[in-house]
Amino acid sequence: MDKEISQAVIRRMPRYYRYLGELIDAGVERISSGDLSSRMNVTASQIRQDLNNFGGFGQQGYGYNVKYLYDEIGKILGLGEKHSIIIIGAGNLGQALANYVEFEKFGFAITALFDINPALKGRQVRGIAIHMIEELEAFTKEHPVDIAALTLPKSKAEAMASQLAGLGITAIWNFAHVDLDLAGQNVLVENVHLSDSLMQLSYNIAKDKPRHAAPQ
Repeated sequence: MDKEISQAVIRRMPRYYRYLGELIDAGVERISSGDLSSRMNVTASQIRQDLNNFGGFGQQGYGYNVKYLYDEIGKILGLGEKHSIIIIGAGNLGQALANYVEFEKFGFAITALFDINPALKGRQVRGIAIHMIEELEAFTKEHPVDIAALTLPKSKAEAMASQLAGLGITAIWNFAHVDLDLAGQNVLVENVHLSDSLMQLSYNIAKDKPRHAAPQ
């Protein structure tokens, strides 16, 4: 696709996919942009603009065929392909990611975890082996790796990201508390900050509470 799509639009596409999946499960066959808008808290105009970036998919007076739109958005998101993921850092977060079976439904298969803790060597999480970090290079030579998920401390994330880039891995899902930018090395990075989401929730809680005047 030649047209440059904004990141704001791309961030909304998985939401559309998720809501459409729920509509399919509920037996809904078609839906208007207005009805979809009321479910998603996104304006009907925004929905139409977003989808028009990829061809539109709707029909005047009919709306959207739910299953067709779901399948087309899945193609846009690359969900028809299989993606192999390794996890660097087999602590609580790394193991939680490995235990999340829903990833596989969308074509993401976690194939290995890596850690520096020798006590974890040979253990498995949901049948997925934990390797030592010194085995990483050999593993990447023998197995395809599309995405590396980093669940490391901030102090170790940048060095590990550079190592992964050197091994030819071109996509990193970064949970470390640092924004990684490897565009110069042709590596795509998605930085995930769980604390940001929690702080947004905290703000929304705080803004509805009465403010106490500062002591005089």
